[in-house]
Formats: sequence, C-alpha cells, structure tokens
Amino acid sequence: MTNEKKKFKSVREFLQRLFYTYRLVWDSGRGSMLLMLFISIVEGCIPVISAILSKNILNELQFLIQHPLQEADFGTLIKTQLVFWLIFFFIFKILGNLIGRINSTVMRLVGERLVAHIKLLIMNQTQEIDLSSFDTPAFFEKLENADREAGSRPVSILHSSFTMLSTVISLTSYFIVLSSAMPLAAVCMIAVSIPAALINFTYRKKLFEYIKYNSRNRREMNYYSSVLVNKDLVKEIKIFSLSKYFIAKYKEVFAKYFKGLKRLIVKENVLYTLITVFSSLTSCVLFALIAYRVVVGKIMIGDYTLLTGSLTSIASNVSSMIALSASVYEGTLFIDNLMSFLDERSKIKETCRELRHISPGQAHKIEFVGVSFRYPDADTYVLKDVNVVFEPEELTMIVGLNGAGKTTLIKLMTRLYDPTEGVILLDGHDLRDYYVEDLYRLYGAIFQDFGKYAVSVSDNVRFGNLAREDSEEALRDAMQKSGAESFVERLPNGYETPLMRVFEKSGTEPSIGQWQKLAIARAYYAGSDILILDEPTASLDPLAEQEIYNQFETLRKGKTTIFVSHRLSSATIASKIIVMRDGQIVEQGTHAELMEAGGEYFALFTTQARRYAQKD
Repeated sequence: MTNEKKKFKSVREFLQRLFYTYRLVWDSGRGSMLLMLFISIVEGCIPVISAILSKNILNELQFLIQHPLQEADFGTLIKTQLVFWLIFFFIFKILGNLIGRINSTVMRLVGERLVAHIKLLIMNQTQEIDLSSFDTPAFFEKLENADREAGSRPVSILHSSFTMLSTVISLTSYFIVLSSAMPLAAVCMIAVSIPAALINFTYRKKLFEYIKYNSRNRREMNYYSSVLVNKDLVKEIKIFSLSKYFIAKYKEVFAKYFKGLKRLIVKENVLYTLITVFSSLTSCVLFALIAYRVVVGKIMIGDYTLLTGSLTSIASNVSSMIALSASVYEGTLFIDNLMSFLDERSKIKETCRELRHISPGQAHKIEFVGVSFRYPDADTYVLKDVNVVFEPEELTMIVGLNGAGKTTLIKLMTRLYDPTEGVILLDGHDLRDYYVEDLYRLYGAIFQDFGKYAVSVSDNVRFGNLAREDSEEALRDAMQKSGAESFVERLPNGYETPLMRVFEKSGTEPSIGQWQKLAIARAYYAGSDILILDEPTASLDPLAEQEIYNQFETLRKGKTTIFVSHRLSSATIASKIIVMRDGQIVEQGTHAELMEAGGEYFALFTTQARRYAQKD
C-alpha cells in the first residue's frame, strides 16, 4: 500500500470513529447536542466581538483625549460614542459569562448521560456475546479497553470537538481582522504552528499504539494492585506474607511500562519546546512592527490592542486547535476499542431452518453424538468423541478427576458453547434448531462458580427465574428444599436481609456453605425441566449434604437430572453413572455394574471409601 493510500485510509478511519462518537452523543440526547452546537457557535463569536468593542472604546478614549469636550459634564459625556461602545461591551461580557456557565452545565449533564448510555451498551453487549469470548485474552483486552475508556474518552471527544468549533470560529475571525491590516503577519502565525501540529499528531498516535500494545502490562498492574485489596484473598495474603511479592511484581511491571512511556513523553516535549521558542520569537518581531505603526501614527492605540490581541489569539487558538484536534484524534483511536468490542458477534446462532419452541413441564432426552470440543485458539481438545444419552426422568451422575471435562460437557449441554465437532440432540432435534432463549429457560443449573449477588436474600433466589410470577410460597418452598431456610430465619431482616457489605452496613456475609444453599434454592425456584447440579454440595458439611440428597428424590420427579460430583458416596442413588477421564467417557452404568466391572469407577470409589474409613 502506497503512503498516499495509507494516509487516505487513516483519515477515513478517523472520520468513521469521529462520526461514530457523534452518533453515540446523538442517540443519548439529540436536543442537548443541538444546544451544544448553538452554544459553541456563540462562544466562538464572543471573543472577537469583545476585542472589536475594546478597540472602539480605546480609540474613542484616545480621540477624547486629543479632542477634549468643551463641556465635561455628565450630560455631554453620555451623548458620546464611548458610552454606546461601553454598554455593548458590558452586555457581551455578561453574555459571555452566561454562555460559559450554560455550556458547563449542559456539558456535565450530557457527559453523565453519555457515560450511562455507553455503559448500558457495554452491559447489553456482554449479555449478547458468547461465553467462549471470555476464554480469550484478546477479548479481555477489548473489554478492558472499552470499559476503561467509556467514562472519559467519548465525553473528552465531545468536549474537545465543540470547543474546537468555537476555536475555529474565533481563529477565522481574528485571521480576517489581522489580514485586513497585516496579511503577512497572519500567514506567519499560521505557518509557525504547522510543525507543532505535526508533532502532536505524530506522538498522539505513538502514545496510543504504545498503550494498546502494552495492554498486558496494564492488566498485570491492575491485577497485582487488586489482589491486595480483595477481601476474599486478604486472609491468605496476610498469613502467607504475600504483600511484598505482589508489590514487587507491580513495581517490576510498572518500571518496564513507564520506561517506554517516559521516552515518548520526553521526546515529544523536547521537540515541542523548540517549536514554542521559535513561535515566541516570531510573535515578538510582529509585536514590534505593530508598535512601530502606532509610533509613526498609522494606527491608533485601540487598533494596536486589537492587532496584538489578534496575534496572541491566533497563536493561542492555533495551539488550542492543535491540542484539541490531537485530543480528538487520540480519543477516536481509543474509541476504536469500544467499536471493536461492540462489533463482537455471537457465534451461537439458531439454524436457518424453522426454529422450534420447547414445551415446558415435561421430561426431556438429551443425546451427545460424536461430540468433540476445543476452546477458541486452542490446539488440544477438551472433549473427544463423546457419545452418551441422558434419558427422561433419569438421574445421571457424572464423575471423574479434576480436568476430566465434566463442566465442559455441561456447558455444551446448556449451549453456552457449540461443539467443535458432532451434534447434541434435545428430544431428537439438534440444539441449534431451538430458540436460544427457550433453551436457557429449560435448565435450572448450579455451577461450581455459582453467583454471589450483593442484593437481598429473596432476590438472590428469585434470580433463578425473574420471568416467574412473584410467589412468596414458591420462594419459601425453594428455601426449605435447599436447607437455606434455617439460617435465613435467623438473619436480622429475614428474606429481605441484604447480603455482602458492598452497599449496606447492615449487610450479612454468609459462609460459603450458606451461599451454596442459596444457589441450590435458586435452581429449585427456577422451576426448570432439567436440573443440572455441578458440585452442588461441595461446600456443605456431610449432614447438610445428606439432607439435600434425601429431599432430592422427591424434587427430581418428572425431570431429567444431571449431577456432577467428586464425592462418589452420592453416586449410589444415581440411575446411571458416567465416568470421564481426559475428555472422554471411559465407563458408564449403574453403581452395582461399575463396581462389579472393577474398572476406573471401582478404583475411585474404593479409594474414597478407604479414606473415609481411615478418618473414622
């Protein structure tokens, strides 16, 4: 690609990002944007008009000094043009102050609304994109950049853009005023500003590229600093004396990150200082020429203030234009992060055939046929050629060591991922033939990393099915079946007690076992046709675990149920046991069948039984 094509492409992309930002502002509030446009035009005109009024006032004063009034009383003075210009000058001063205050108010309100609008776009996007996106570092870079810049970059671009419009109007006006008396002076002031503009744009792009390509360093620094203020980790941090380690790691990464950043900033400012010195010398020469014209009587003192003020304003406005345009350009480069993130599309889509709805309130059959899966950008398979059937109303237990692929199997079943190879059938039809929303409502699931929400107890349970008609009876029933009711009744405000001390001082911090009971209650409250419990009792004591299992026989009637567990003592109640190792199903059958076979399940079960016996 030639340099000309590269430049054209760069300009085109800049304009695309800029208009994308304007569209965000327009979508968040059209009336406010039009008001800001009007204010910017007025603000651009006020300084020049004020300068012309000041010139007329000074020239009128000089004239009155040279031609004193014969009758220096108030009545005679008020009839002079001086009073006329003073009145207009004061009106414009007041108008300028009012416009400035209105602009500040509108900008703050628009900024708050714009930030909220973009945050909502990001939140909605995180719901739409696939779970697989969260497994790639590239996605986290997009997410981190988009979320970090959402609160500042669009507002900065908006403010800089409208300020630049005012600056362009002022600059053009001052250029016309100065050109009418000294055309070459106006051209000189513009010319000496061009190198500064080039330096600014060049280093804005270099800074953006440096920050972009060092995203990992920033994420590392954020991680190391967040570890030390994470309340869930503070106990281990103190006991194992890890503070010094993470502080040292932070310093190490910062030193590496800051070294390159410092080099860029110093180079830019050395060049910019040289340009500023040259520009200042040019201004001094032009000031002297204007003063000479006053001395020889070619212009009046008021004209001197207008012309020198125009010189100063052109220089400052050009500097402002450079800084503002560089800020807008840099901001649009960062907006590219937001655009890239919001352009991320879900790969989990329904097929092009006529989609099917799922009939609720009945048992379902799920079948894996030759299913293999590997994560995005990974070479190794997590699941390999899985063939298994989950029969209606059957309780299936999935067992195996950590990393066997049990949770991945569940994620494929719930269509959080699509298989890399093979097909998953629900009631004889490809999962992709169903509406995704129907599928998600089909499952009542508890994952290993279940959610802990900083809301009330009742809301934590109702999150299982927000579409369900609010029912106090159903809520209490779910709490009772999960075993959560016993500890909730002892809380200060019962079901309405806020959990976690994130927002409320009166918040309660449940134990991990209590949290797990609430997660189980949430799955029960969902009222789904398929129950999936991924290590549902891992944090419960043996008595609480047995209580859950005793209730479960009644709860699972009419439902297809899948258990994932490390504790094989619970496998004895299962209709079928699936044993996984290294992403494959190595055995399946009932407890009695697998024990008689003397294979992997037998080894796992007897090992755990022996360990429990030794403890006894």
